[in-house]
Amino acid sequence: MAKSLYEALGVSKNASQDEIKKAYRKLVREVHPDTNPGNEERFKEVQGAYDVLSDAEKRKQYDAVGSTNGRVSPGGTTFDFGDFDLGDIFGGIFGGGRGGQQQPQRGQRGNDVEVEVRVSFEDALRGVRVTVPVQLELACHTCHGTGAAPGTTPTTCPQCNGSGVVATSQGLFALQQPCSRCRGMGSIVETPCPTCHGSGRERRTKRYTVKIPAGVKDGTRIKLKGKGEAGYGGAPAGDLYVVSRVEPSKVYERRGDDLIVDVPVSYPTAALGGTVEVPTPEGPVSLKVPSGTDDGKLLRIKGRGAPRLKGSGQGDVLARIKIQVPKRVSRKQRELLEQLQKAGS
Repeated sequence: MAKSLYEALGVSKNASQDEIKKAYRKLVREVHPDTNPGNEERFKEVQGAYDVLSDAEKRKQYDAVGSTNGRVSPGGTTFDFGDFDLGDIFGGIFGGGRGGQQQPQRGQRGNDVEVEVRVSFEDALRGVRVTVPVQLELACHTCHGTGAAPGTTPTTCPQCNGSGVVATSQGLFALQQPCSRCRGMGSIVETPCPTCHGSGRERRTKRYTVKIPAGVKDGTRIKLKGKGEAGYGGAPAGDLYVVSRVEPSKVYERRGDDLIVDVPVSYPTAALGGTVEVPTPEGPVSLKVPSGTDDGKLLRIKGRGAPRLKGSGQGDVLARIKIQVPKRVSRKQRELLEQLQKAGS
């Protein structure tokens, strides 16, 4: 081991955090066992030094104790930096684990899964049940997740004695990392299952019936607890999230729980007042149009909109007045319009 942690990284004792990080990244790429087999000890040395020097509090303690030849300063003082996981630290550079892939740990919860389901506008308003096919990593149906062939069972890993981790001493601090023999699982499979080849998992399609509640909006996420991918080592499964994708309506524009609909109104009705028929999801409703109504005015019909997901009741239907101007008029209509124009001037 180098004479000090600073020398292990090739930096001075006064090096800044940026200088320590740059030196670490450069060295770790040079000595990482995945790219340079045989450098395991140097790799551990570099990693251990960085774990201490990149942490302000650990570095302060280390500088206070001293590190001549990598030994604890005279007087028998114990200097313990605690344990850490190489997978956590290398996740940002190599993605964790060997070969750039995160290795699952015993007791690790299963992954959450998200799928989308398309729903018509009408079904979104009234609610519907849909069947959703989902591709999942599940416990192998042959070995039931043990990874061992039928009639056999996994055995305790002799290297870590079932703990899933191994500890090594690195001078002033202790280092823990996943056991290389069992990959952190604590057990090994001597006779692998013929279906999953020892992984204990297989990819299958499962179909779930999901209740889409009335009033669901585009992008609403519905959680199905425990319906995601299987956990590791008896840990719980992840969750399944079903995201609703609501098709647009040809009639309504949705604004929260309210529905906006364009309603054509003749010029005389808008000017003098009258009654028009407005479509709603529950059927047509007669609406009174006040005299002097402007084009684009919103008239409210309460309680005929979309059901509220949170709480009770429904939103409203907003009738947006669209005054219709005739493209052709008869002689009689023209005379009346001219009279109206003269009266208003």
